[in-house]
Amino acid sequence: TVALTSAAAAEGAGQITVEVDDASDGGDEESFKLVVRRDGKVVEEHDNVTAKRGPAFVGTALKKSAVITLEEVKGLAPARPVKGAKAGLAPNRPSGSAAVVRESRTELGAATYIGDTAARTGLSGLEAIEDITMVAVPDLMSAYQRGAIDAEGVKSVQLALIAHCEAMGDRVAVLDPLPELNAQQMREWRQDYSAFDSKYASLYWPWVKVMNPAEKRAEFIPPSGHVAGVWARSDNERGVHKAPANEVMRGVLSPALAVTKGEQSILNPIGVNCLRTFPGQGVRIWGARTLSSDPEWRYLNVRRLFNYVEKSILDGTNWVVFEPNDRFLWESVSRTVTAFLTRVWRSGALFGRTPAEAFFVRCDEENNPPENRDAGILTIDIGIAPVKPAEFVVFRLSQYAPGTETDE
Repeated sequence: TVALTSAAAAEGAGQITVEVDDASDGGDEESFKLVVRRDGKVVEEHDNVTAKRGPAFVGTALKKSAVITLEEVKGLAPARPVKGAKAGLAPNRPSGSAAVVRESRTELGAATYIGDTAARTGLSGLEAIEDITMVAVPDLMSAYQRGAIDAEGVKSVQLALIAHCEAMGDRVAVLDPLPELNAQQMREWRQDYSAFDSKYASLYWPWVKVMNPAEKRAEFIPPSGHVAGVWARSDNERGVHKAPANEVMRGVLSPALAVTKGEQSILNPIGVNCLRTFPGQGVRIWGARTLSSDPEWRYLNVRRLFNYVEKSILDGTNWVVFEPNDRFLWESVSRTVTAFLTRVWRSGALFGRTPAEAFFVRCDEENNPPENRDAGILTIDIGIAPVKPAEFVVFRLSQYAPGTETDE
């Protein structure tokens, strides 16, 4: 529905009514037509508009109206008004004032973001999509700023996002902090309030300043969208084994605040990946950690490399299902997996001078005993040695003279 308040454009101008109808050309399911009448006669039509922001946003169309204006209600989610919804606006307002159209919106809360698997909505709806490697919810912070959701709600959605990534096992969450946090507040949010612990999640701080082309001004936004773009670019140019850090954030004017070396040294060990500016080098991601307390899964590229290897092997060995579970199958599977991991090693993703040092593949009678074969189970044991990033570079300087050496 649409709720309409306020009055006619000018005193004594008569009764103003606004009615919702279907878009003339059919359009998509989100499009509709807004018909404005004065004393029963059509004075304006705004066709093929939507309640969602974009080129066809109803608010943009109504800026040209001489009769009504639109007032957005904070804290509500955009929703298409129902066909036939109609309301009258009170006349006899002061001359020059305009009628106001209030958008009908559905309440936005944590449940909206979490969604439902069966209905394919929210985060839960992503379970039906396999080719996902990263998940971010930047508009969660927009809802927080509008007052539609509180800090507890933000935490609930982020916990659900992490749980989703852990359950799927093939994607990593990119989390945003609350807006306007300084370094101390960020530390408290990370350690004392949210206290996330997951090898399938990462956190970036602070927010970033970008140019809003629609408003023609700079504004601060959550960093997750730009971070996801950097991940994609790094994957394409270097591969998932390369930590997506020390990479330029294109389109970012500056971080919300300048992060010092001291703040970096406090936040990085607790899994906060800082965004920093360096003279002549632009704004860069200066961290590549997950939110895991397990040292084995400390680095983001390690987690994502395992995701890539696991999914690639699963996709590349679909042919083995329902094949006779015997030595011929074991040897064939071993050759297939070994050939793939050799290519991964040659790309520089695995540590070791030889393939034997970089990985192992075992599929034989030892890990496929008769009871497993009777249960229809084929087991392949695989181990890989991932390359970890050089997070800290140590230079040892000394004064040297013939016959003497002084370390610093």
